Amino acid sequence: MGVTLAYETWGEGSRPLVLLHGFTGNRASFNGLRPLLGRSVRAIAVDLPGHGTTPLPERQGRDGFLETVDALVALVDSLGAGTVDLLGYSQGARVALAASVRAPDRFGRLIMESGSPGLHRRQERSARREADAQLAAFIRARGVDAFVERWEALPLFDSLRTMPEERRDSLRAHRRGCTVEGLAGALECLGLGVQPDYWSELHHQRLPTLLLTGARDEKFTQTARKMATELPVVWRHAFSDCGHAPHLEAPEDYVREVLGFLQTPWFEAPQFEAVAPVASSGRVNP
Repeated sequence: MGVTLAYETWGEGSRPLVLLHGFTGNRASFNGLRPLLGRSVRAIAVDLPGHGTTPLPERQGRDGFLETVDALVALVDSLGAGTVDLLGYSQGARVALAASVRAPDRFGRLIMESGSPGLHRRQERSARREADAQLAAFIRARGVDAFVERWEALPLFDSLRTMPEERRDSLRAHRRGCTVEGLAGALECLGLGVQPDYWSELHHQRLPTLLLTGARDEKFTQTARKMATELPVVWRHAFSDCGHAPHLEAPEDYVREVLGFLQTPWFEAPQFEAVAPVASSGRVNP
């Protein structure tokens, strides 16, 4: 039957927006945005496999990743809301992109925060799978608390240390609420090394897409620049003084960008089938 994704809904708006958290997160990861975003959208906040109350997929590796994508499409179908918008952070951004490639007719707009279309070279994917396998072994041997200490020390999250102490403590509590097998299994079925390479699919993508990064996160900002050269209908924004998680570091500015994107009209030119969709406000140069 495949995995079933747990979720909750919130917000007073009529526009459905699926929210997909990153690794070590859960459906509550975007709760800090609720006062800012909740009047404009009807959020569907999802627990990805191995996080919150969603179990791991029945299959492993690449097959588990694709099973998760199919589960997301099935969830959207079960909501009966027609097309929905997608917003994903990091791991969630990769799943969101995969779902938009898998079933583009189910989705209206795509927002990727600190995401990637995958690794293009086979050697890179193999090396990443090995690194994720070693990290999964560490989690199983040492436990969640030791992993969280190691995870939070990564340079990728340096900028999170400047957040108010209350928000840092809340983030740490969410991470420590994960389970050993959930985290280890998620690395093995949702990691970058098992994700299919979607770079070649970008120029076929017809969903208006917003790419968000933190300017201090040079790796993912460069990835977003490259993606913007491939996507036909794309907006891109890098938040100054932010790292890998702008939705945590600059929530007000983040919501302003998200709503500005969602509320910008766009149309598909009807004259010729070969003409790509065009944003009515014009394409933002990458």
